[in-house]
Amino acid sequence: MTPANTATPVATPTRQQDPSLDALWMPFTANRAFKAKPRLLIAAQDMHYRADDGRLVLDGAAGLWCVNAGHCRASIAEAIAKSARTLDYAPSFQMGHPASFALANALVEILPNGIDHVFFSNSGSEAVDSALKIALAYHRANGEPERTRFVGRARGYHGVGFGGITVGGIENNRKAFAAQLLPQVDHLPHTHDLARNAFVQGQPWKGAELADDLERIVAERGAGTIAAVIVEPVAGSTGVLVPPVGYLERLRAICDRHGILLIFDEVITGFGRLGAPFAAQHFGVTPDMMTLAKGITNGAVPLGAACVQGRIYDTVVNATERGIEFFHGYTYSGHPLAAAAGLATLELYATEGLFARAASLAPTWEEALHSLKDAPYVIDIRNLGLVGGIELEPRPDAPGARGFDAFVDAFATEDAMIRVTADILALSPPLIISEAQIEELVGKVRRVLERLK
Repeated sequence: MTPANTATPVATPTRQQDPSLDALWMPFTANRAFKAKPRLLIAAQDMHYRADDGRLVLDGAAGLWCVNAGHCRASIAEAIAKSARTLDYAPSFQMGHPASFALANALVEILPNGIDHVFFSNSGSEAVDSALKIALAYHRANGEPERTRFVGRARGYHGVGFGGITVGGIENNRKAFAAQLLPQVDHLPHTHDLARNAFVQGQPWKGAELADDLERIVAERGAGTIAAVIVEPVAGSTGVLVPPVGYLERLRAICDRHGILLIFDEVITGFGRLGAPFAAQHFGVTPDMMTLAKGITNGAVPLGAACVQGRIYDTVVNATERGIEFFHGYTYSGHPLAAAAGLATLELYATEGLFARAASLAPTWEEALHSLKDAPYVIDIRNLGLVGGIELEPRPDAPGARGFDAFVDAFATEDAMIRVTADILALSPPLIISEAQIEELVGKVRRVLERLK
């Protein structure tokens, strides 16, 4: 029904759509194509969505890498509702509320040793921009204000703020805004190497030396100009790129040698995705800072965080004798509903042992994924923990089209939701998935691949 006093949009010859969809400008979406044939979700529970036509859809992507404990968990919903009835909003500038402090303390309990201070934001994008600002503030307070350069990595994804897309390395995210990106940013090469590492199970054995490119950047730019290096421990949005054995360790050593901060973007890898609280613990490499979001509230309420080692916090805060030490923050930093959701989510992860469950399911997941090696068009399969990437041979005349067709067919025909980036299918199910559901999901993907052209 068209609301009163609202003109009905005029349909163009190239599309027919429900006019009630027209007002929304959808993110990272082909809007015209979607609105001509929408895919709408109206409910969810545990491992499934419900589509608007009544179908149950198996969630093979944890929503958008975030619903680690499964959908619509009662304890999280109840915590949010209680907060909404009791304290709907509290300002975070010069004021506070108990739940935000409690959540920061609960996070510190599961963060790597030494990372013991938490700065809340509303998303992973904001967490990244916060971390970049913290790095600059730290070096300035530490007497090295000339350390202003950042190093990201090709094919990296660090959100959509100007800072995030500058240090990120996904070109489609950058090219429309190239004239306004941050200055003084370099990029390491990505670690994707089909020639040497195709179909490797878990971490590739070849490629650790790619971290040494940081030494080249240091030689060219001068160590004293570089503030921080930021990488995803496992690159997710670009298609699940698993770091070679020894790569992160080598990157850590180079940063230590030159006084450069190392930031892990754990927006995707955090909260049990690899079978440990964070990828830092899985790999045994502790960064100076970490950015978090997504699984921090099980996707129920937007929340992000930049987490830092105590020396960074102390240096910034103690550099100012009185007044505000760090001129940065958000109206909704540590929002009461988000904090309530975060506390309930962490409790759920702990009481149900979901991180350990992910670790125990990882071998079954790996075997199931790699059973697709003989499926049509598959040129690589990558996995770690409960995440997997299936790379397809692109169509010569239309890169990315085959992957997108697989995504659409999975939803329409197989009642499954997967992620796709170019011609790479990405799978990251909720950690509550059963072995039978792993087999079911992989079977659905196989049938999709067998129908592809």
